[in-house]
Amino acid sequence: MAIKNGDIVKVEYEGRFSNGEVFDSSERHEKPLEFQLGLGMLVPGFEKAVIGMEAGEEKEVTLNPSEAYGEINPEYVQEVPKDKFPPEAKEGMMIGLPMPDGYQIPATITKIGDETVTLDLNHPMAGKTLIFKIKVISFEESELPKEDHSCSCHSCSCDDDSCEDEEHSCSCC
Repeated sequence: MAIKNGDIVKVEYEGRFSNGEVFDSSERHEKPLEFQLGLGMLVPGFEKAVIGMEAGEEKEVTLNPSEAYGEINPEYVQEVPKDKFPPEAKEGMMIGLPMPDGYQIPATITKIGDETVTLDLNHPMAGKTLIFKIKVISFEESELPKEDHSCSCHSCSCDDDSCEDEEHSCSCC
């Protein structure tokens, strides 16, 4: 039986850059990676590679940046006044930029000038080709949770579980 979207999958893996440097592996974490396929917990190319595999199967896949963390976006490189940073800030340092909702966006300090600091908000692995060795240890058949519409009320005015219209209105808005 082959793995499909929604299944809960357990894999051993090794991820490396095209130069051979290993950046992550289940061995480093001392346990297999377990995830539900289709929730977007992993890069799209990894999830796509696992679909159709079977328990015990192994494969190696090469993911282009578009299938992994995306291309480098120059719009994500920003200059910020230097006085917004502590004196111990250094080039190459990863920092968290606080957002109004309490979350933080990771950024890398790429340059410290006389008056500004250049921040790169791209994912550190953006623009990189990634190679994964994947071995399926096991999987359980499952289904993805039913998606709610975009309103936070979670009630559809259709009052019908078969509704698949993403553009409909709900009873609260």
